[in-house]
Parts: sequence; structure tokens; C-alpha cells
Amino acid sequence: MLPVASRAPARRAAAKSASKSLGPLPDWNLADLYPAMDSSALKRDLERGEAECIDFEKTYKGRLAAIVAAPDAGRVLVEAVKRYEAIEDVLGRVISYAGLLHAGDTADPAIAKFHGDMQERITAASLHLLFFTLEMNRLDDAALEQAMADPALGHYRPWVEDIRKDKPYQLEDRVEQLFHEKSVTGYAAFNRLFDETMVALRFKIGGKSLAIEQAFHLMQDPKPQKRKAAAAALAKTFKENLRLFTLITNTLAKDKEISDRWRGFQDVAGSRHLANRVEPEVVDALVSSVREAYPRLSHRYYALKAHWFGKKTLPHWDRNAPLPKAPDRTIRWPEAQATVLTAYGEFSPKMAAIAERFFKDRWIDAPVREGKTNGAFSHPTVPSAHPYVLLNYQGRPRDVMTLAHELGHGVHQVLAAPNGPLMAPTPLTLAETASVFGEMLTFKALLAATKDNKQRKAMLAAKVEDMINTVVRQIAFYSFERRVHTERRNGELNSEQLCNIWLEVQRESLGPAIDLRPGYETFWSYIPHFIHSPFYVYAYAFGDCLVNSLYAVYERANEGFAERYLEMLAAGGTKHHSELLKPFGLDARDPKFWQGGLSVIEGMIGELEGLENR
Repeated sequence: MLPVASRAPARRAAAKSASKSLGPLPDWNLADLYPAMDSSALKRDLERGEAECIDFEKTYKGRLAAIVAAPDAGRVLVEAVKRYEAIEDVLGRVISYAGLLHAGDTADPAIAKFHGDMQERITAASLHLLFFTLEMNRLDDAALEQAMADPALGHYRPWVEDIRKDKPYQLEDRVEQLFHEKSVTGYAAFNRLFDETMVALRFKIGGKSLAIEQAFHLMQDPKPQKRKAAAAALAKTFKENLRLFTLITNTLAKDKEISDRWRGFQDVAGSRHLANRVEPEVVDALVSSVREAYPRLSHRYYALKAHWFGKKTLPHWDRNAPLPKAPDRTIRWPEAQATVLTAYGEFSPKMAAIAERFFKDRWIDAPVREGKTNGAFSHPTVPSAHPYVLLNYQGRPRDVMTLAHELGHGVHQVLAAPNGPLMAPTPLTLAETASVFGEMLTFKALLAATKDNKQRKAMLAAKVEDMINTVVRQIAFYSFERRVHTERRNGELNSEQLCNIWLEVQRESLGPAIDLRPGYETFWSYIPHFIHSPFYVYAYAFGDCLVNSLYAVYERANEGFAERYLEMLAAGGTKHHSELLKPFGLDARDPKFWQGGLSVIEGMIGELEGLENR
């Protein structure tokens, strides 16, 4: 098996190559988890974790009801919870390492095999833990409540109450075991197929064969012919692979329908709402508010942008084009780092100090390179370690915003880590709050320092486009998913049906000023969230509107705001969104809440219209 260390020179070479124009780009140091795939530390943790899982099952399976009825129920049950938590940390460390390694190079056969092997072994080991939460949910409410009078067990109340929300949807133990064990050859296998296919795709543009990140980068090139060529190449390659992506989409939608039907979820997004610990009516209010605002947001902005280009409509490849005569510059990595850390520091020195560790301690992997996963993320790993950030940094202003976004996640994950493996994770709706807030801090700092009207216009336009992409586009994605999963219940969807649904929701959301030319109908096929996390996407819109409302509170009265904000992040998954927002006087169940968040975007579009008239 190829040691990770032997691939380090290739990583450094990629970073060195990019550093010519962007400055030295960091690659992450995964040795904080394990030094290599074949390291003795990893082997030891994996074997220990597997043995602990088996012993845990032998010790506690079938005994929880008797334990909770005993006089010392709290003391004995909390020992079990702590053991369960410790095992989760060990197994989480192993699978996090394998996942990060694979994200850094999906094309390496040795890494792909290692990742697959680790998934299988962790799945098999965790099968021995599956009984625990199932039995916890069968415990008598009164007996469990009495046991939680013990302060040590009471500490885990948020986790206990959280898992018991799943009680109505859990199945008989052997069915749960089957679902769990077959996931490796079911949805997880199709996730892997999608990832490895997408990374291997090449797009021929201007005599060059480019990876997907590089191709999409050209969609924001100042030269219109390059944007058009990139769109054509993307559409051509997507179309050539549409049969496979259609099969993957149909299979995963059916797999989800089977699970939902067995568990008793009536709505196609019900399991996601439950996982997010958000009420369906709250999501419905968000979606209806955004869709109602399409004409005031995206339709209005893209008509304005078309006017800037001297046109009535823009082809879809010009949707994110830089403005005419906008300053075109490459932002080097040191400047990007300084920009984000300064913005964070002006809000909270503590927040900046945490973010700075990502740079100093090599918790970031920034260069674009062959085989690397596209996009960006911040992986929390496990509380006993620390998060890692993956970027594909190419020096665009949007890349700086992406850095600010992912570092927001990273800071959130560091602050929440002391809650432990069971209570550190945050529902997706609130997980996007810190990331979008980090973007807003960075944007506001840059805007305040900009006095030139042309630069200010370009910055405002870029921010509005980002917010439209975060709010309008993600709700359109959610509408697409709802249509696909609902119609899939009546039978397989062919490629033409999927493309038509995509065009319908895109026309509704983008408006008449964006001309969706032939080829765009295939662009649904590359969205990874549809594959990995069905209905994840509304969390972005939730987070953006929430942050807009939060930032308005901050601007009105910032005394003590930073402290309350960091306390909210540090809560991790221990509190419901209503409880977390209460100190800021916000309530997501109030329809006016969403209108307030959307009005911030409207205000920025209004400011752009004002700049146009100067």
C-alpha cells in the first residue's frame, strides 16, 4: 500500500507551480490524523475501534431497559454513553482521514482502494453499535427522565432528546442493520461512482483538456468568447455522460424512496427536515418567501446586468460574467489570507486567532490539481483533532469569499468541538450561519475600504450575485429536487425529463433576462449536493437570510454582539435554532424574519441602481 508521505512531493510540486502567480499555496498536513495509510497508529486505532465495538455490543445489547430501571441507572447509563462516544471519536478519526485523503486525490488507485476498504471496515464495525440508539429510543420516558437526574447523564440531555426525535421512524433492529450494512454497496457506492466520474471528466477548450474546476473558472473570464467556449465544452461533456448521471440520479432517488417508505416519511424532504431539526413549516415559509421574491431579486438584477452589457438579455454563460470595464485582477494568497483575518479580527480577535491556526498549522489545502475534488468544504473530522479546509484557489475575488466562507465553518467547528462527538455536530441550517457570516464580514470590510465608484459597483454586483446564488439558486435547486423525487415515485425519469424539469425551475428563478441557450439543460448533472445530501441545498438560503438578519442586529447595536455570536457557535448541536436565535430577538417561524433577510439583497440591488444613475 502506497504511503501518503510518498505523494507529498507531488502535492508540493502542484503548490509550487501555482505559487508563481498566486503566491505560495498551502497543502494540508494530514499527519495530525495519521502519518500514512499504512501507519501503525492507524492500524492500531482501527483494530482497537473494531474490538471496542464488539465488546460494547456484548456488554450492553439487550440490557438498557434493565439498567435504566436500576437504582444507579444514571451512573451506569452514562458510562455506556461515554464509551459509545469514545468509540465514535476513534472510528470518526479513521474515516475522516480516509475521506480527506481521497478528496485530495480521487484519481490515485491506492488511495481509492484504501478509502473503499476503510468505508467497509468502519461500516462493519459500527454495525455493532447500531443497537444502542435503537434501544435508547425504546426506553420508558419516565424511567429515562429519572436517570437523567444524575448530572453526568444530564449533560447528554441534548443528544438523548435529539435521538429520540427519530423514534417514530426507526425500524426493527435487523432491518436497521440491513440498511446500514448495505449502504456501502448502495447509495455510498453511487456517491463514489459520481465523484470519481466527475473528477475524471475533461473539457476541451481552446486546444486544452481541462478539469471541471478550470472549465468553470473560464465561465467568469473577462473575454466573452472564452465564457461561451467553456459553456459549450461543459454542455458537450455533460451530454456525453448524461446516461450515467441519469442512472445515478434515478437509483439514488429510488433508494431514498425505499428508505422513506419503510420509515414512514410522507414528504420527500421529511428526513432532511428531521436531520436538520427544523420544522417543515419553517422551510415552507422560507421557500415561498424566496420564490415570491424572485422578481424583486434575480429577475430585477439580471435585467440590470443585461443593461450594463448593452443588451436586453444575457446568454446563460454570461450570468456570472465580470462587469464591463470592471477591474480584473488576481488576488494572491497572502493578500487573501490578510483580507479574511483582518475582517475577522475587527469583529472578534478570538475568531481571527482561531482562523489563523488554519494557515499556520497547515489545515488548508488550496491548490487546484489533477484528481482533487472540485469545490470547497470544511471537514470537522473529530473533536479530538481539528477541522481541515479544502479549496480550489485560483485568485478570483469569489475565491477570497470562499476562503472566508470555509473558515467560518472551520471556526464554528473548533468552537463546537468541546461538546464532544455526540453534541458538536450542528444541523445544516445553522451550520451555514457561521460560514455566510464570515463572508459578510469580509465583504463589508472590503467595501468600507473602497472609495472608487467603479470598484464599489463591481464589488456590490459580485456580492449580489453571490447572494442570489446562495438564496435564489439554492431554492431553485430545492424545487428541482422536490420535482425529481416526487415524480420518481411514479417510475424512472429519462434524461429528457430531468433536463426539462431543470429548465423549468431555472427559467422561473432566473427570469426573462437570462437566455437559457441549448446545452444548459444538462447542467443539473454536475451538482454534488443532489447526489451526496438530498435537499441539503435549502440550508444555504436559510443561512444567508439568517445572517442578513443577524448582521442587521449587529449593525444596530454591536455592543456584546460578538460574544453572544461566539456563544451561539460554541453551542454546537446542543440547542434548537429557536433557542439559539432568541438572544438576538430573532424567530425563524415568523414570516417577517425571511422578508427581513431578503430585503438586504433588495437594498444592495437598489444601491447598484443608484450608482448607475450617478
